[in-house]
Amino acid sequence: MSRSEDMPTVLVVDDAPANLSLLAGLLQPDYRVKLAASGTKALELVQRAPPDLILLDIMMPEMDGYEVCRRLKADAATQAIPVLFLTAMTQTEDEARGFQVGAADFIQKPINPMVLQARVRTHLQVKAYQDELLDRNAWLQEELGQRLQQVDLLRDATLQVMISFAEFRDEATGHHVRRTQEYVRTLAQHFHDQGQHLDVLLDAASIDHIAKSAPLHDLGKVATPDHILLKPGRHTAEETVIMRQHAMAGWEMLRRAADRMAGDADFLHHAMDIARHHHEKWDGSGYPDGLVGEQIPLSARLMAVADVFDALISARPYKPPMPLEKALQIIRDGSGNHFDPAVVAALEACLHEFERIALTWADH
Repeated sequence: MSRSEDMPTVLVVDDAPANLSLLAGLLQPDYRVKLAASGTKALELVQRAPPDLILLDIMMPEMDGYEVCRRLKADAATQAIPVLFLTAMTQTEDEARGFQVGAADFIQKPINPMVLQARVRTHLQVKAYQDELLDRNAWLQEELGQRLQQVDLLRDATLQVMISFAEFRDEATGHHVRRTQEYVRTLAQHFHDQGQHLDVLLDAASIDHIAKSAPLHDLGKVATPDHILLKPGRHTAEETVIMRQHAMAGWEMLRRAADRMAGDADFLHHAMDIARHHHEKWDGSGYPDGLVGEQIPLSARLMAVADVFDALISARPYKPPMPLEKALQIIRDGSGNHFDPAVVAALEACLHEFERIALTWADH
């Protein structure tokens, strides 16, 4: 790179040729100098190749310096270029107006060469520091983005390990986990699109976290004895009590994981809610806490409908799959007692998508 290409570029804007010649002579030993005899020409040059600093005359025909500066500062691509006004005006009001439109400084005419060179040098140094900070911030943002991406990948891997562990011990077979995950995602997205349940901040990130957490709803079954978990017939009253402990067991596992992760465990929040509360019922007759209505976390209310719907339409060792309409009627009958009526309504609104998911991830 040549020395001239390494120099800062200064654009001088003045409608008087004598002033342009004078300023060029004072600056050229140390800077690359570009000249413009009007505000319009100056804006063209800036758009073509932004300079490092602009010396701008105020009193010019057609477009004065104030307007040129205002346009430069209104454009994100040029607003950081320092503008130093060249003026013979000495009124306080003139300086105030200049600073209002974004000027960095004023240099009085007639030009004092030492003052000019000192002001230009100072403002170029300030701009160099600012550019360095911007570059540093851009680098930090890129680094942060990469680190966050790594954290997301680690979170997904952690969830996948937990999901695999849960699936290994689950009596449900095939693609039950994937179907319920997509049912939950569909229901949450429906509420978001309808502007409902915004009190729980249903945005893209929370919907994704809820859907990714859904497969962990039965994580606690890893602690259930095989002879109870895998029993093909009905459970006794004692076995039912033990079976129901999986909700608290799953919550406790996730809580311990969250405690170890300290402030980085927000992504387990929905998983904990789903694991503990997906067997709660709208009327308060569910377990383990007997929560009523909207006391039950939304994620768990979505999971309850998705889980029961899929269990009804899926084959199990102890039952054949139920026809869709019959399963849907059972869900409807549970509206207001077992299930949140709003979630049941959402399922009916999304029924075609539920059918597509069931077909896409059908057990063979």
